[in-house]
Amino acid sequence: MSRTPQPPLTDGDLSLEPTSGQGSTVGEFIGFSVTRDGDRIGTLAFRHEDRGVLSVRWNVGAEALGLAIRVLRMAVTHAFTTLGAHRLEARVPVDRTDDIRAASICGLRREGIIRTAGDAADRVLLARLVDDASLNSRDAFIAILNAGLPTKRTIGQGVWRDSAGRVLLCELTYKQEWDLPGGVIEVGEAPAAGLVRELQEELGVTVDIQGLLTVNWLPAWRGWDDACVFVFDLGVADDDIITRMTLQETEIKNVHWCDARTLHERATAATTELLDALAEAPLPPYREAPRFPE
Repeated sequence: MSRTPQPPLTDGDLSLEPTSGQGSTVGEFIGFSVTRDGDRIGTLAFRHEDRGVLSVRWNVGAEALGLAIRVLRMAVTHAFTTLGAHRLEARVPVDRTDDIRAASICGLRREGIIRTAGDAADRVLLARLVDDASLNSRDAFIAILNAGLPTKRTIGQGVWRDSAGRVLLCELTYKQEWDLPGGVIEVGEAPAAGLVRELQEELGVTVDIQGLLTVNWLPAWRGWDDACVFVFDLGVADDDIITRMTLQETEIKNVHWCDARTLHERATAATTELLDALAEAPLPPYREAPRFPE
């Protein structure tokens, strides 16, 4: 990267005037004063995080979204065309929502949350690569939205009965209560396909899905985020199915056919509530589980 001092970067009445640093040593800062019509209104600095990787931080005052966007557009161009970066990062406190939005508008994609100890705010990690799609393109618009839009955890579970009408529950390694077979659906995976995969991985069996019983929304509980559970009917199993299972020992301790009494003694509150409702009448296509005590 160049060590030659750079002239101010300008955008109409707005300028970034170099104040310190032009080297490329890891940990070194390159600072700018942000001025408008000659008056200093803020600061911006790059930091060399690694070879070809820069981070950027800025301060142009609260509720200054338009200014932040203009400043960052100049910074992004400078980082890639003059400083030779192949990756530009920003680590913005989660409560600085305007700055997070400004970074997204300037093409930095949200990549995750950096947790912070103590009372300091966690930080949103955003980044742009030198070969990311042009900001004016459809691909860039979709990628930025995909990176920043909320996501909802999706789970697939199956209601599997034996010839006596008992329900299969899994005894898990990571919680005391028993639960229906299934698991979290992967990104880009259909819920039904995800349930089939989970049972192949965890129980060593292949199931035939008979249909969807309901989509059951679960509120946040015991530290788990909320989730949408696709509950499928797996029909009636062969009487010897358990003897043919190969359990994934890291997650499944055992499996059990459970009557109503055992269900109420052993199952999670959400599973008990769901199966009680199913026993009374067909479930609606969508339902919301109640909030359970912690």
